[in-house]
Amino acid sequence: MNNTLLYNKLSTLPENLNSEVSNFIDSLVAKDKKTSEKKKPILGSGKGIFVMHDDFDEPLEDFKAF
Repeated sequence: MNNTLLYNKLSTLPENLNSEVSNFIDSLVAKDKKTSEKKKPILGSGKGIFVMHDDFDEPLEDFKAF
């Protein structure tokens, strides 16, 4: 959409609706900024969630027949 067209539409609104449009634009900008920020992984944050058993690398009994 063209900025001039948006400006023309905005200029026809009453003052109370202009403030609502301004608030809406501010909320859209904040939402976009929040979603566009890349989250950096925190190293070590998964410690203790997974348990690796001592026999992890041992062959499985299910495949011994093959």
